[in-house]
Amino acid sequence: MNAYRLYYSPGACSLASHIALEETGAPFDTEVVSVRERDNYSDRYLAINPKARVPALAIPGEPRVLTETPAILAYLARRHPDAHLLPLDDPLRDARCHEWLAWLVGWVHGVGYGALWRPGRFIDDPAVHGGISAHGRGVIDAANATIEASLADGRKWAEPGGHSIVDPFLLVLYHWGAAIGLDMTRHAAWSAHAQRVAARPAARRALAAEGLRSA
Repeated sequence: MNAYRLYYSPGACSLASHIALEETGAPFDTEVVSVRERDNYSDRYLAINPKARVPALAIPGEPRVLTETPAILAYLARRHPDAHLLPLDDPLRDARCHEWLAWLVGWVHGVGYGALWRPGRFIDDPAVHGGISAHGRGVIDAANATIEASLADGRKWAEPGGHSIVDPFLLVLYHWGAAIGLDMTRHAAWSAHAQRVAARPAARRALAAEGLRSA
């Protein structure tokens, strides 16, 4: 294998890795693993990634795929420094990017959308799933307000120093907010940010490949 291979599900969190790959300019191909169709639980995919999650990144010369969005994004940023996906020469600014991702992936995605869409991950009893989902929506609403406040100071990207691996994941969450019926246009700064991210050539290519609208 002479190119990366990204295993992704259209519109899932794997979109951030898809955009980052496009940003690097490195050769890669893709394979759709539809979460909606439960392809991630197929024997074939479980042999590739026993965690049954997307994304997964196959790396040339590496026998094991790389999994987990923060790990994939950090790897791509460090492996392809000319893409300027992390401020690698500034430890604090680099840490700020990881601070963003830890919260977005762990809290907003994992707890907020995890509770909303998959309450059974938290507790088996269906009788309480409605309450768990409602709690997840509350987490999302509060997080969206925090994101908007962070972006409302006039910055162009998530971190003032420039575009980074954080920005594609914010676009994912913006899309998800719209998908669950939230009026995302009331978040003016985030809406402008989403349009900037989606307008980048790399994002346009990834969005088109996944059959998604821009923002």
